[in-house]
Amino acid sequence: MKTTSFAACLLMASATATAQSTGDYLNSIRNNSAALTAFFSAMPKGGDLHHHYTGSVYAETYINRVVTNNYFINKATNVVRKDSAKGYVRFSTLGDSLGYYKQQLVQKWSVKDYNGVSYPSDLQFFETFGGFGVTSGDSLKAGLLELKNRAIKENVSYIETMFTSIPCNIDLGPVNKYQALLRTAQTNRDEATAQKLLGELYTWLQTRNIKGCASSYNKQVAQLHEDAKIDDAQFTMRYQNYVTRVVPPLVVFKSLAVAFESANSSPLMVGVNIVAPENNETSMADYWLHMQMYKFLHNEYPGVEYSMHAGELVLGMVQPEELTWHINDAVYVAGATRIGHGVDIPYEYKSHDLLRYMAKNKIAVEINLASNEFILKVKNDRHPISLYEQFHVPIVISTDDAGVLRTNLAEQYVLLAKRYPDISYKDIKRYVFNSIKYSFIEEEEVKEKLKADLEQRFTEFESGIDALQ
Repeated sequence: MKTTSFAACLLMASATATAQSTGDYLNSIRNNSAALTAFFSAMPKGGDLHHHYTGSVYAETYINRVVTNNYFINKATNVVRKDSAKGYVRFSTLGDSLGYYKQQLVQKWSVKDYNGVSYPSDLQFFETFGGFGVTSGDSLKAGLLELKNRAIKENVSYIETMFTSIPCNIDLGPVNKYQALLRTAQTNRDEATAQKLLGELYTWLQTRNIKGCASSYNKQVAQLHEDAKIDDAQFTMRYQNYVTRVVPPLVVFKSLAVAFESANSSPLMVGVNIVAPENNETSMADYWLHMQMYKFLHNEYPGVEYSMHAGELVLGMVQPEELTWHINDAVYVAGATRIGHGVDIPYEYKSHDLLRYMAKNKIAVEINLASNEFILKVKNDRHPISLYEQFHVPIVISTDDAGVLRTNLAEQYVLLAKRYPDISYKDIKRYVFNSIKYSFIEEEEVKEKLKADLEQRFTEFESGIDALQ
């Protein structure tokens, strides 16, 4: 029988006491935002699992690129182009007014100075991506290094980022008839027919070299990852493939098939996600079909994990009945491993049963407090984080799009501690470790190394807080 030495028991007791002391200190500063910011800035925060690359690079970085590249700007609309067009001038011609237009772009490409009145907040958020997309691919290496260096300074040791879409130019004309057939199956909620049609499409796509698209992309990302020296003793990054759901079904399925193929054949590409506003007309109309696509591809690639933006909806944004089934289908039909946002859970059909299922099957929820407040106007007790906690659903805390939202991971924990006093330091520490436990990292040795590093960081952090008292 294995026994624990007296010295080990003393160390464990000391660590427990130190953690308790840290929890007591946190409780003493719950209503002091400055003290909370200092506390959580110093606290190790593990991983950021709901993280969009393009929305996490700050607007100033994109602006510096378009100015350096001397792109064109429309002075009336502040739209930027790479090539010339009527009404556009080069940045080099702006002279003394350059600073003014740079500030205008910061406000257009992020939520900085947004007054909460003049424009719908969800549109302000999502429309930023169409703006800085003009330069987001210019220097991926520089962008990754910006995120890495910022993470290290913020005591974040892992990022799982939704990186870029995978280029794969396939002419879908020969199978265009499937567009109407799939939508008819959707109208009839005919799962058997939908799965049959997707099987035929998948067989056809395999003859169009989706493996080649995935392989080429994986090699490019691996080379970029190596050249930028992303992984080291302080920091690790992995990538989720993503597809956009506001395009026709054939395009979505083709992109998903390539994304699954990529994630299945590279340890760096650890998962698949689906993005764009969930309340978009196409997103809403084709949501059932998208879940069928995930179900089909899961059967083809059972080893690929995936998170899914689901339930990023609130009453008033869509018709009430639409709030009742998105997380249900993401979990029960698509088989999502994690759920991103999950805000509409109180409205979901048999929500308590769904919560119990998520808890039992360890389906984590990615909570994005600043994002949910800005886009959905959901905060405090309107936010379901306490409901997820009540039912023991694994929780991870994430930023979503820190650059657009002008925030960071520490701020999410500040909001968490201040708004939800029933969530203890022990709970918060569990959320941090969840960010490694429920990551999609494939190499077990990498995950174990991150866990051990996190333990050491917490030991040092708690000792430092204990010394303050």
